[in-house]
Amino acid sequence: MLLVLMAGVFMTALDVFIVNVAIPATARELDAGPDAIQWIVAGFSLAVACGVITAGRLGDLFGRRRLYALGLALFTLASLMCGVAPGVTVLIAGRVAQGLAAALMSPQALAILGTAFTGRARARAFSVYGLTMGVAAVFGQLIGGVLIQADLFGLGWRSCFLVNLPIGALALALLPRLVPESRGTGRARLDIAGMVLVTLALIAAVLPLIQGQAAGWPLWTWLSFAAAAVLFGGFVAYQIGLGRRGGAPLIDPELFRARTFSLGLVAQVVFWTGQASFFLVLALYLQEGHGLSPLNSGVVFVAIGAGYLVTSTSAHHIAARLGRLTVPAGTLLMVAGLALLWAGAGRAGTSGPVSALVPGLIVDGLGMGMALSPLVSTVLATVEPRHAGAASGVLSTAMQVGGALGVALIGVVFYRALAASGGYPHAFRAGLAFLIVVEIVTAALVFALAGGRKVRGSGRR
Repeated sequence: MLLVLMAGVFMTALDVFIVNVAIPATARELDAGPDAIQWIVAGFSLAVACGVITAGRLGDLFGRRRLYALGLALFTLASLMCGVAPGVTVLIAGRVAQGLAAALMSPQALAILGTAFTGRARARAFSVYGLTMGVAAVFGQLIGGVLIQADLFGLGWRSCFLVNLPIGALALALLPRLVPESRGTGRARLDIAGMVLVTLALIAAVLPLIQGQAAGWPLWTWLSFAAAAVLFGGFVAYQIGLGRRGGAPLIDPELFRARTFSLGLVAQVVFWTGQASFFLVLALYLQEGHGLSPLNSGVVFVAIGAGYLVTSTSAHHIAARLGRLTVPAGTLLMVAGLALLWAGAGRAGTSGPVSALVPGLIVDGLGMGMALSPLVSTVLATVEPRHAGAASGVLSTAMQVGGALGVALIGVVFYRALAASGGYPHAFRAGLAFLIVVEIVTAALVFALAGGRKVRGSGRR
């Protein structure tokens, strides 16, 4: 079961990071301008962020395995579409289709893990989930660099998308016999009005986060944020009213009455604010500041991957020992790693030894491995099985919104520092200072989330 579920998780996480390596070659071959390049990257994230809440509820109603299989099939076909795209328009359409398919898969995988496993097995399952996410994120750039460098069958950048085809096909073949069907026990009604409201609200919130920095934060971005606030307010009011009238809201307000879930979502947003943004500024510093090739910069990422593998493979054992201290300890270890990186970047500059970054990367990876999967498990620990899909959809949305918010915020910090000093090392160190604050806030939120009670490795209290 884990093999099949993690195949989809790996592909979707990998495609967030691997595309950055493929962009230069893609732009040259397809004659893509800056706006098109931005949409190749952003189209995927926007589609995921806007689809996961609805997809989670659909899984509760119509079967999580069924929706996961549909998403996996669509993602595989969309990857083929991207890999054979004759022009940039088709490639952008394929990326959006990949994002929608990923939105279908992501909450189903989390919901199945949360309902099919209990006790220590549940903790181990979430540990494998975190390991898979981290490996895809950390090694995505290296995998992309290797594929482009190898130029298999003359495919070049296209192999970064076509590599998903054999993985998806094998997972689809194994899915019916290895993954059990599950669904919620609520009334089989779909809240269409709620779907429309939350989708429009998420588009209005995430789109300016993705494009605002590059566009210079024009008036439309602020109007979009204002519209998002109004739409979210209307969505919340409608969900509460529908629940009181005996209807079946898209997101049951009961979910947010659990302090673990509501405060945990805030912690997830803050935590993921620091993840995508960190990989972005590190890649910029290594490639633009130090002049490394995508493959060589990917090799540097192996250092953080080594640290991540050490702790993520034993995250459930660590959680059993440290309890509620696991995630705060992990995030504070990340703070230490980022501080070491800040010092290392000062020594490495633009021409010094890149090896000065290695100690900080290893320590940051150790902390990331301790924090990622236990935080997910903690947030979902008190969710009833009938709400598993909807809760997983909300959690996945929090991750996407956090990632988009982090990229937008660090873009402001990084590029302002770059413009002020003209140097990538200074801009990278400014970004690291921002990320240190993010991890400290995450640690404080998780302390508050635990509320002084010990959280065991099983996720139970």
